[in-house]
Amino acid sequence: MSVTVMLVVLLAALFHATWNLFVKNTADKHLSMTAVVLGHVPFGAGALLVAPLPDAASLGYILAGALLHVGYQLFLLNSYRHGDLSQVYPLARGVAPLLVAGASVLLLGERLSVTETLAVAAIALGIMSLTLVRRRDGLRNGKGALLALGTGGFIAAYSLVDGTGARLAGTALGFYGCLTIINGAVLALIMRATRPGVVTAALTRNLRFTLVGGGASFLAYALVTWAFTMAPIPLVTALRETSIIFALILGVVVLKERLDLMKVAATACTLAGACLLRFGR
Repeated sequence: MSVTVMLVVLLAALFHATWNLFVKNTADKHLSMTAVVLGHVPFGAGALLVAPLPDAASLGYILAGALLHVGYQLFLLNSYRHGDLSQVYPLARGVAPLLVAGASVLLLGERLSVTETLAVAAIALGIMSLTLVRRRDGLRNGKGALLALGTGGFIAAYSLVDGTGARLAGTALGFYGCLTIINGAVLALIMRATRPGVVTAALTRNLRFTLVGGGASFLAYALVTWAFTMAPIPLVTALRETSIIFALILGVVVLKERLDLMKVAATACTLAGACLLRFGR
């Protein structure tokens, strides 16, 4: 992985942590998630004005990716109903790089060096160890843990589909622009049927949140989609999940959350894995 790609993915991780901070600070998670996803749509439409249309060979990947993103969003929301945020989210994000690495090697023919494999494992271990910070729900809550693992499965699946699709599309920005518009439309239909008023609220009294959160989220994953076309998918996925470390730092600095020894150890393990990625080949 080149220094340029690494810095782009780390920037994407920072943007990802920022919009997650927005979501974390809202009482209605369904409203905040819907707002962020709908906030993607104008940016996706704008992307299609400046980027080439994706190659027809990627159309199936666009549709599959959009549906997998919806599945991830719904699973994540359901996970929060049964498990603690500080445990469910790290478990979901930590297991994804391991699943992507395994599937990439077995199914896509990606080849990782020993150092790269150790780097992915260190990042995943560092992230998942954050589930030990508090012992209220998470792993001790069987349903919450199962839903978190399911969420991680969706993350892994859409990462593989998006990475492969963006390469076939010939344009990472055009690919993601199309995908995010479909994602927004499908989630809006689901929320209208299951949570009346949420879509209207996101587009009226919460419009500023929708545009700011959606813009940060769109930029974060647009950068990741580009990185998928420039470096091995499992390495990009693993490095992207360092967003949770940025979220941890923002929580301590902005929200004045407590910093304990486990958080420091988890951060150090994750950053060590990120450093290993630079010297993997």
